[in-house]
Amino acid sequence: MVAWLKWALLAAFVVAALLTAYLTFITVRGFVSSWEMTNLPGMTIRSATSTPGAAGETPEANPAVVQPVGGPTPPPWDGAQRVSVLVMGLDYRDWQAGEGPPRTDTMILLTIDPTNRTAGMLSIPRDLWVNIPGHDYGRINTAYQIGEGLKLPGGGPQLAADTVEQLLGVPVDYYAQIDFGAFVRLIDEIGGVKIEVHEKIKIDPMNAKTRVLKPGVYTLPGDLALAYVRARKTEGGDFDRGARQQEVIMSIRDRILQFDMLPTLMSKAPVLYSELSAGIHTNMSLDQAIRLAWLAFQIPKENIKSGGIGTEQVSFAISPDGQQEVLKPITEKIRLLRDEIFSDSGDASPVATTLKLAELVKLEGARVEVLNGSSTSGLAARTTDYLKSLGINVTQTGNAENYTTYTTITFYTGKPYTVKYLVELMKINGLRVRHFFDPANQVDVTIVVGDDWAQSNTMP
Repeated sequence: MVAWLKWALLAAFVVAALLTAYLTFITVRGFVSSWEMTNLPGMTIRSATSTPGAAGETPEANPAVVQPVGGPTPPPWDGAQRVSVLVMGLDYRDWQAGEGPPRTDTMILLTIDPTNRTAGMLSIPRDLWVNIPGHDYGRINTAYQIGEGLKLPGGGPQLAADTVEQLLGVPVDYYAQIDFGAFVRLIDEIGGVKIEVHEKIKIDPMNAKTRVLKPGVYTLPGDLALAYVRARKTEGGDFDRGARQQEVIMSIRDRILQFDMLPTLMSKAPVLYSELSAGIHTNMSLDQAIRLAWLAFQIPKENIKSGGIGTEQVSFAISPDGQQEVLKPITEKIRLLRDEIFSDSGDASPVATTLKLAELVKLEGARVEVLNGSSTSGLAARTTDYLKSLGINVTQTGNAENYTTYTTITFYTGKPYTVKYLVELMKINGLRVRHFFDPANQVDVTIVVGDDWAQSNTMP
């Protein structure tokens, strides 16, 4: 249950270790054109040779700094579009067992908007029951395993990225992995990470005895930080773990900035690069990784949003074979959460105004079915004409099997804006909005209009 959450670290890695490689990049630019490291070979964990800030946690000048603050910086990120990176960690139990490709134990989608200088982190639970493109339904953590096992183009990382892209409805531009050895080494290099424990938690460092962390503030070295993000035996299980992972990512960022470590890390680039590169696998070129990392450090903390798919966005279920406890995604709620975290302004969601919501509805192009469940003849046809005049893509019209007093909406796929628009337009009670995930359905949304809609003054 290795919370290869350290993968979250890649956020900080696509922020710290990548930056760390800058001087190396200058040195080996003529020899290195792409960062396509082999992944997960394991590596020896060494003791940290420097622990900035460990004593008393007081920032101070580091005499080992080679590059002054005003020294060279990498060229700016040259893209204007939002960029996303899927950070993945593998299940340590699978890795240890050596019985074929492992599953992912952690997935975090990171996003950066270069224009507005904003960023977001969204944690994705391993047990989500999703459609894996080309391979039916399964837990999302098996996408990597399938891609590796079948040797698909791009392997496990690409299939995992495709799966996340389909789930969230946003492009995944890059992926990145970091193994546990690289995670531990980086944490030790920056002198540990400061975390705040709110409830007692047991952590299991590799090759060491179980430790208990009581409520309080700690500066954890690499091995304990890894155990902290791996821990799952808390009341919230994977949901809690996702929050801890994001906490560690932000702690890495804060520590590097607080102690002005960027120049030091850059000065050690050749050594760190050689030690850490074997533990990283990404489809970014080295040039891209360095520029993106530098950009990430320019984003103010208040402009970084974070969150995770939790109990409000899923329902607990049993897989069709009856063998697995899984999390069934409530797609429209997941995508609204996505918008809250990935948006660039205000309180989050791009559904802030009716005008913008209507535009988003058109972009979704949801297939809507209108059925008459009222005592008023022809109501479905009249409603269809009305909705079409508003730009709603009504594809089927007919009569409902049963009479209903109250209008209901049932949706089968992830079309959150269409559902929200219709609920607000038709003033439908939230208790009469139903979700049955069925991507094979011929329509995305079914409206059964009742007598309450017939008596409404909304429709002309």
